[in-house]
Amino acid sequence: MKIKFLGAHNTQTRDIRPAGLVIDGILALDAGGLASGLTLEEQLALKAVLITHQHYDHIKDLPLLGMNHLLNRSSFDVYCLPETGDIISRYLMDGTLYSRFLEKGQREKAVIELNTIEPDKVRQIEGYSVTPITVPHGVPAVGYLVSAASGQSFFYTGDSGPGLANKLKDYSFDLLITEVTASDEYIETCRKRGHLCPSLLREELITYTKLRSSIPKVMTVHMNIFQEEQIRNELKKVSEELGVLIEPACEDMIAEI
Repeated sequence: MKIKFLGAHNTQTRDIRPAGLVIDGILALDAGGLASGLTLEEQLALKAVLITHQHYDHIKDLPLLGMNHLLNRSSFDVYCLPETGDIISRYLMDGTLYSRFLEKGQREKAVIELNTIEPDKVRQIEGYSVTPITVPHGVPAVGYLVSAASGQSFFYTGDSGPGLANKLKDYSFDLLITEVTASDEYIETCRKRGHLCPSLLREELITYTKLRSSIPKVMTVHMNIFQEEQIRNELKKVSEELGVLIEPACEDMIAEI
């Protein structure tokens, strides 16, 4: 699998984007940088988008992606929790802010087909086995375990706070892509809001080792740009202490597993 990191931060400027991935050019995870991070041709090649939760930085580019598919007379699927789908339907795509991409209108099918997922239930999506797994956050949220037919797999947390390792105790994978939002200075804020900082990630990796005996390679996203240098330094210390490869991602980075 070829994983392209469209965004590795929790905000946007000319050079950075909110977290989001594209797998082999056809499957996206979260929609924070789909329009700003992909060419028109790349956007039209997408077949499905997996949404982790309702927060704006994870869904914001769905309408723009929808408009390009509308003009191209094509469509794509979105998969998410029922609670997330309700927010998207009622607030983002009810026709008040933009077009009604969820409705068929004069078309044979809607531009965006909204599909409900169920935690821990495997689905086959565009040739991948996809397992949504509930993660601890301030709103209903899931991460996604994505496995290719060739056997490689990764887990993408979306936004997740302390307690992540226990959610993953029954699963193994080759790569963990996890959020690390803030530096250790904000550890209590992270605990309260359902996010991770380097020290909290360290705790989760230690717990996961006890549950599964080994830690996969780790890549991090969703960084606060104002704390990035400090976050990177703290992650380096965790990596050296645990003997685990922890690599902060950056925009347009490619990882292959």
